[in-house]
Amino acid sequence: MIAGSHLGHERMAVDHTARAMFMKPSRDVRFARTPLSLAAMLSLGACAVGPNYKAPHSDLAAFHNVDLRGYDGGQTSLDRWWESFHDAELVRIEQRVLTQNLDLEAAIGRIRQAHGAAEAAAAQMLPTLDFAPQASAYRLSNEGLIGRIAHNFPGYNRDQRAYDMHGVASWELDLFGGLRRGHEAARDEAEAVVAQSAGVRVSVAGEAADAYFQIRGYQARLRVAQDQISTDRHLFDLVQQKRDRGVASQRELDQAQALLQFARETVPVLRVALEVQLNRLDVLMGAQPGTYAQELAFASPSPAIPPIGNVTPADILRRRPDIIAAERRLAASNARIGQALADYYPKLSLSGALGFQSLSVNKMFTPAGFGPSASGALRWRIFDFGKIDAEVQQAKGAHAEQLAQYRSTVLHAAEDVENAFMALAQSEKRGDDLRTEVASLTQARDLSSQSYKAGVIPLTDVLDANRQLLEAEDRQADNQSETARAAVRSFRAIGGGWEGAADGLQLASR
Repeated sequence: MIAGSHLGHERMAVDHTARAMFMKPSRDVRFARTPLSLAAMLSLGACAVGPNYKAPHSDLAAFHNVDLRGYDGGQTSLDRWWESFHDAELVRIEQRVLTQNLDLEAAIGRIRQAHGAAEAAAAQMLPTLDFAPQASAYRLSNEGLIGRIAHNFPGYNRDQRAYDMHGVASWELDLFGGLRRGHEAARDEAEAVVAQSAGVRVSVAGEAADAYFQIRGYQARLRVAQDQISTDRHLFDLVQQKRDRGVASQRELDQAQALLQFARETVPVLRVALEVQLNRLDVLMGAQPGTYAQELAFASPSPAIPPIGNVTPADILRRRPDIIAAERRLAASNARIGQALADYYPKLSLSGALGFQSLSVNKMFTPAGFGPSASGALRWRIFDFGKIDAEVQQAKGAHAEQLAQYRSTVLHAAEDVENAFMALAQSEKRGDDLRTEVASLTQARDLSSQSYKAGVIPLTDVLDANRQLLEAEDRQADNQSETARAAVRSFRAIGGGWEGAADGLQLASR
């Protein structure tokens, strides 16, 4: 293979080729070498200038936050990770999103465009054949140049017909692989688009689950808020009765009323947040906001967080669509260097035409009407090397940019994994603490009720204990939602949610 990563070497090779082509050897020597030279030139069709691509090596250390949850290597399917939450409503939502989401539909359109570009680049390496039969009828002007001279001849006829049937074939011989490098670049860019589309699938699946778990969290918090309002209203009524009997002060009544108003004012905020997520989920499912809200009106138990298993840097390099897309764009930029370097060399095109032409149909397909032709053209930008230099430098600069982008994508992916697993581990730890707190406050509330029935403490103490319990339950409901969302971010960070690292590129054939 011809390789040329250094611009100076390429220029020297081109100059040497130019001098060789402009030399004038003796006639005998030139004719003796012609078949051998032609065979050698055609054999170059298997070669391509420019650097051959080598995938970059990413030297990432093991993730330090992955083992915080103490996983035992669970067997959760990353392709359909939402099923591991064992929530039928979530599975139904994900099915709708993956079949109805408009961003995914647009991504499939981009895949088709990219594949079309790759097929067009491949077609440039093949011969073209144009078939153009033509029949025409016309009347000569007697005042025209031909008519004025010919109308005096016997047999002259102003009305003429002509028939032409021919095919033209042309072929640019890819002697130095410029077209091949262009096809490689278009193919790699198409694969990058496919990977980006897989990334869209990962994103919309994660966003749908995130919206769903926020909806369940706000619904749980609204139920707690309603219980809190009932408790504070009971407390307010009790203090007001005491105030009417002169047992409680106005300050105590005002405090009870403030607690009741505080509980009530949390409800509008939660309802707005709930509506935002419901509308967000409908749009993700490709529907008008409000379409599926009624289906989510019923309560759902808190999801069990599934195991994710051990995750290594090799896993995210293999599974993350953004990393795959960045690597494919890097490969395409490498091929573009070879495509630019190929312009240093001459381009040879062959063309030919086979056809029949006659003024009458009867003599159309006869030896006299047969008119073949053949030609060859050599194009060489030999006096345009300065512009080619600039194009090569642009291609190399684009390659350097894509290499930096690839490395940055890998680092950001590692950052996503570390942050997601840290958030998940800490949310679960907070959940353990909240469960302990809720259990303690539940026991305290029950003991307060028993003491009140025994006449030991006033009802206000019981209501205060119940209020503290409800506040802890509100924090617990919020944390359960956040823990599920952290699990979703973890699955998304490791590239879960598309059709696998090996088979995922088949997404383009949908």
